[in-house]
This record gives sequence, C-alpha cells and structure tokens, in this order.
Amino acid sequence: MTVLPPAEIATYRRAGFLDGFRLGARPALLVVDVTYGFTGSRGLTFDEAIREFSTACGPAAWATMPTIERLIGMFRGRGAPIIFTRADTDGQRFTGRATKNKGSSKAAPGYGEFPDECAPREGEWVLGKTKASAFFHTPLLPYLVQERVDSLVVCGVSTSGCVRATVVDACSYGFDTIVVDDACFDRSWFSHCTNLFDMNAKYASVLSLHELADS
Repeated sequence: MTVLPPAEIATYRRAGFLDGFRLGARPALLVVDVTYGFTGSRGLTFDEAIREFSTACGPAAWATMPTIERLIGMFRGRGAPIIFTRADTDGQRFTGRATKNKGSSKAAPGYGEFPDECAPREGEWVLGKTKASAFFHTPLLPYLVQERVDSLVVCGVSTSGCVRATVVDACSYGFDTIVVDDACFDRSWFSHCTNLFDMNAKYASVLSLHELADS
C-alpha cells in the first residue's frame, strides 16, 4: 500500500474495492503447503534452499514461521477447524504438477514433511492436493459445509501461487475470506506484495495477525 500511487488507491476505493472484512461465527484456518519442500531447511540461504528443493523460499519462510505458529495456536485455542495442505506428489505422477515448474526435487525425501513449528497434531486434517488450489478436486468443500464453516482464514505459501488460487476459489464458493499477510510468504517480495494487494481488492480481506486477533 505504501508503494502504490495515492491516486490509484483512491480510484480503487471509489470503485468499491479495498473495503471491509467479516470473520464469521464459525471460521476455519487453512495452512497452505508449509512443508520443507516450500521452506527448505532452517538456516539456508535462498540459493542453498532451492538447491535442496527447487520450490523452496528459504529465509522468507523461516522469518514468517513464528507468525504462522501463533496463528495456528490462536485457532487451536478457539477449538476452530484447522486444515493443513500439502502436495500430493504421488497423485501428481498421474495428474501433472500444480505449475509448469520442471524441477525434480518434489520427489526428494522430506519434501512433504512439516516443520515442527507448524506440524499438525493428531486429529487435525492434512489434505493432499495435486493442483494449486486447496479446493480443486479435493473434499475440502464438503468438509467445510459439514463443519458449518462460514469464513476462512488463509496463511502459507506461496502468496502468489497456492495461497492466491485457494483464496480465489474460496471467494467463488461464497466464503468470506481473510488472508493474514505476515503469515504468508513467497520467494519474491514483489510478488508477495502485489498479490496481497490484488487479493485485498477483489477476493479477500488482508489483515495482519495483530489486526485479526483484535477483531
């Protein structure tokens, strides 16, 4: 928001974008793809991380991890549903990958494992997906209907990829959706910021964890 020309922001607001959010009575948290395949091991540079896993985001992931951990703790404290997604690499052998990325690291050991900071607990759902959106050909929608979820909070990786695809589909299915900006990360800061702006304008409300906690 600090980079955009004020005149453009004013135009968006006159058109009815950038305003308002609603956290419903029965929200659920979607933690999108926060596995080692998208983080890389702790302490690696970005170049080192992508040598380990071509899809890794490196330092940006680990800088964001404490916020993701606190967000998960918030939902656990409320007893609200939490869904963790990760790539179904076995299914992708038959369906094709989620992007045009040609890297081979997705089959490497540890790719789909969760860092301890955001690891699912027993009884929390780990949803495998073959494409970018957590909704695409998965049982996510009937689960949300069954649980009477009325709004979604989304965090994870990458802001410009699987997070955005999931948020667009959530909006399409009629869910009021909140993206927690400091609990999302991307391999590109520019792409992270641009996609947060677009999601906030069109498909979701973008809030910090602090703003969400105060809501």
